[in-house]
Amino acid sequence: MTECLNRMVSVFMITYNHEKYIAKALESILMQKVEFDFEVVIGEDCSTDNTRNIILKYADKYPDKFKLLLHERNIGPMANHIAVLNACTGKYIAMLEGDDYWISPLKLKTQVDFLEANPEYSICSHNAIVEYEETGEKIEWLGREQKETITLDDLLAFGSGGATCSLIFRNKIFRNSLDLFYTLPSLDWISQILCASKGKMKYFKEPMGVYRRTISGNSTDAGIKEAKKQNKEWLGIPYKNTLKIIDAIDKYFDYKKKMLLNNQRIYCYYVLAKTFDEHNKSIKAILFSLKTLKYYFGNYPFLTKEIKKDTKKTLCKNSIIKIKQIIITFINKCRI
Repeated sequence: MTECLNRMVSVFMITYNHEKYIAKALESILMQKVEFDFEVVIGEDCSTDNTRNIILKYADKYPDKFKLLLHERNIGPMANHIAVLNACTGKYIAMLEGDDYWISPLKLKTQVDFLEANPEYSICSHNAIVEYEETGEKIEWLGREQKETITLDDLLAFGSGGATCSLIFRNKIFRNSLDLFYTLPSLDWISQILCASKGKMKYFKEPMGVYRRTISGNSTDAGIKEAKKQNKEWLGIPYKNTLKIIDAIDKYFDYKKKMLLNNQRIYCYYVLAKTFDEHNKSIKAILFSLKTLKYYFGNYPFLTKEIKKDTKKTLCKNSIIKIKQIIITFINKCRI
């Protein structure tokens, strides 16, 4: 029996310690000019600041709009993500995290109208403004050169088709698949890929939302902080996490999309080689340089002439450094 979806849109929101930002996020939802019904489903992950109280005030004021999941203990972003997703009853799900906000009152209408008129599309995104809290700098997420129709292969080869705050997709379209990725550091790119495996992705060039890069950081920053605390390797964590996601996606598609995903792998390897080189970690710089150059003769857009040249330079430099270290160590042992 098909589950009844009794709203046109469920606005998905997860939040933790967003006291400074949450009101602006909620106001940006409430300002939407729409002719359909929508709900706001919020997973509040036991914040240690005033986030929960702010949410409760909004829910008291608009009881017909808000559905709150008030966790009694901190369950983490992944568990919170899936809990909120499962609580959404709308035909469509629009994503907005507690520290981001929308800037167009027609954002929901624009995307829903498009999906209603184009059933071959499973998901929409739009351009967004990236706002750096520390510096005040603002840049466009993808720019206006992005393709207006994005395919599964595009997402696999080149990465995300939009910021989380820009996404709206058909409910239930990948629900049974998401648990396969539960242990990974992020579900944003994966969600886009799973949607695009069922239909095309529409991209609107107009910026209709703001993605904040906050001083308090995101899950990646938290991972770096935790690694440092445990005296573990923290360099390159964002790209190591991306490689984990790539491997999981590769397995999900039974390795039939490996050639496309290799384009992303190459770029991660290259950045890791450069990162370890800059921090004078020669062995790892050599390792990731070799991993990058393994694809030297392949036709991969990310593996440009400049990257090939730069990687060979990194490999050569660190190999010489390591050989010198071995020789010096050998000479010192002979003197003893």
